[in-house]
Amino acid sequence: MKHPVLNNRVRLIVWWLVWLFLASGQTLLFYYAFGKFAKISIPDTILSLIIYSGIALSLWYPFSYFNKEGTKPISLITNLVASGAISITLWMVLTKSIMLLVLPEQNNYREYWDATFPYRIGTGVFIYGLIVLSYYLFISLINLSEKKAKEARLESLVKETELKMLRSQINPHFLFNSLNSVSSLTITDPEKARDMVIKLSEFMRYALSKKDEQPVSLRSEFENLKLYLDIEKVRFGDKLFTEDHIDENCLETKIPAMLLQPLYENAIKHGVYESIELVKIITQVKIIDGHVEITISNNYDSGPSSKKGTGTGLLNVARRLELYYGNKASINTTKENGIYTVTLYIPTDYF
Repeated sequence: MKHPVLNNRVRLIVWWLVWLFLASGQTLLFYYAFGKFAKISIPDTILSLIIYSGIALSLWYPFSYFNKEGTKPISLITNLVASGAISITLWMVLTKSIMLLVLPEQNNYREYWDATFPYRIGTGVFIYGLIVLSYYLFISLINLSEKKAKEARLESLVKETELKMLRSQINPHFLFNSLNSVSSLTITDPEKARDMVIKLSEFMRYALSKKDEQPVSLRSEFENLKLYLDIEKVRFGDKLFTEDHIDENCLETKIPAMLLQPLYENAIKHGVYESIELVKIITQVKIIDGHVEITISNNYDSGPSSKKGTGTGLLNVARRLELYYGNKASINTTKENGIYTVTLYIPTDYF
């Protein structure tokens, strides 16, 4: 586990500011309690807390080892007390030894040391307690960060799995319908069947090449949808008419691959299939308030014989929008005067 202080510049600055505060407090305490040793108290305090701060930084490694998963509470407390006793003893021995080397004997450092000894013990225990609490706080923050990272990875995995599941519901459905039509056309019109197979292979090549859920441009998506509609025109002939009004400025906007496919399938299924008259599928794309507005409308037979769909296609599109964009995208449907309209609002700069 990385050191929580040494690997973070802000924490390192705060760490030294805290030690500066402690040094100031100890200097004032010893200065007013032992005024005759004023000249000794300042260098002694600075040196002692520099030594203690170094020991405190190194304590992280045994501390993180003691707190590993599965350690018993009694063992943990014993280790903490032992490391505290060793740290405080080492701190006091190093401080006294260095100060005796630096200061000449006539400065009465030994007398000063004996007078401040009880205070040093108390200060050492107090600071050790602060160090332990600080490291427990760091461990809690590290565990929380790791937990959030794991949750984010799990959420991403779940999202990716669901997106692939939703995509998998689109391709087989269309393929099944198209192959049925090819089968019929091989008997009634072999040339149309051949044309349909060529377009179908191009369409499926696009669909399979985008299986990694990478976003594609609207231009790419509409080019592929044209293949789809051409396939359907082979099947339905003059019964199907398409009309596009697409703003060129929208074509580089990124969207999830195959997002619009179910909407056109619905237009074919509930418009062309069930109507004996010409069915128009009109596509309008424009930019409104930082969003691309995609509107797909078609006329349909509103008679009592018309069948109601399961809504799977629309639900898939709505769910994919939610997974990709959250609340930044939306889908709306309306039925009015025999015209069924689906409108999508997609942010232009999301990807």
